[in-house]
Amino acid sequence: MPIYHTLGKIPAKRHVQFRKPDGGLYYEQLFGTIGFDGMSTLLYQVYRPTMVKEILSETDVRPEIAVEKGIKARLLKGFEVRPEEDFLASRKALLVNKDIHIGLAAPRRSLREYFYKNADADELLFIHKGSGTLRTQLGNIPFEYGDYLVIPRGIIYQVDFDTEDNRLLFAESFHPVYTPKRYRNWFGQLLEQAPFCERDYKLPQNLETHDEKGNFILKIKKEGILYEMLYPTHPFDVVGWDGYNYPYGFSIHNFEPITGRIHQPPPVHQTFETSAFVVCSFCPRMYDYHPLSIPAPYNHSNIDSDEMLYYVDGDFMSRNHIEQGHITLHPGGIPHGPAPGAYERSVGQKETRELAVMIDTFRPLSLTAEALRIDDGKYYQSWLE
Repeated sequence: MPIYHTLGKIPAKRHVQFRKPDGGLYYEQLFGTIGFDGMSTLLYQVYRPTMVKEILSETDVRPEIAVEKGIKARLLKGFEVRPEEDFLASRKALLVNKDIHIGLAAPRRSLREYFYKNADADELLFIHKGSGTLRTQLGNIPFEYGDYLVIPRGIIYQVDFDTEDNRLLFAESFHPVYTPKRYRNWFGQLLEQAPFCERDYKLPQNLETHDEKGNFILKIKKEGILYEMLYPTHPFDVVGWDGYNYPYGFSIHNFEPITGRIHQPPPVHQTFETSAFVVCSFCPRMYDYHPLSIPAPYNHSNIDSDEMLYYVDGDFMSRNHIEQGHITLHPGGIPHGPAPGAYERSVGQKETRELAVMIDTFRPLSLTAEALRIDDGKYYQSWLE
């Protein structure tokens, strides 16, 4: 996240005395990545962040792999993932490898009984249904339908939902999630030709500072184990911070599609990148305007990546019989392309109203037992004449 941001009270210099109104010292914490080489933020806290009362439990939450290897195209009926009360329990990993866990969640209740930290992975949440507020120790971010929420590993957070009807696509990335390099200049500023700009980001606001002692449950996920820990002070005790490492939001509706006279390849839709996968946003846009253009995508071979598409809304012009919440998986090694008839019926069309999220992974994805429960079983035959 190449934007400097600050909230609350901070001293004029780093690593100097910063005193409370009663004369005591605030406690400084460097919250950084990649040793001391990556993005970081300096936090100033009322209490020592190192105090732990007790480790209450540990639970293995690693996903159950059902199909480790395969070349079969899949269609998962995402809205068949059943709603659950608890935020973490509602998250069902579906497609996984060593770099990323992709899944769906339908939480009914806000996450308020405990605090959560993912120490393994950056989290990318896409809000398909619902609205509310992401609450973190670095400030709050209101969210709504179509928002991406990027939560760097190690961020402590809770979620307030406005209703019980919530649907999320999530990705846990074991590599840092960045803005694509080709959208940035050598200073880190987004370029004029980028499909979004810094004004589109939803940055943390309304910093909560809790000077409270008691018993606070923090659930921490590390190496696939969920640890339930008891802390003696409120995790949101930050009085101020500054830096580059913090959660932020971005609405898919603010992505400005890049179009051309002939069909543009999927990288023009790229929204996020890591060293192991990319995330693209397919948004409503004008079709190609060459007089002989074929707007539907050409058939293409995924030789070095698996393609996952999550269908959000609209007409899904390249597919047949696709509904909201469906996930398609097109594995590497075989070509895929538009469904029968889609290629032909796209000729002469002027625009598409589709809305979808694509994740292309550079290593094959395995299917979990949860994925098989919602697999239609016959999608791989959908290209037959």
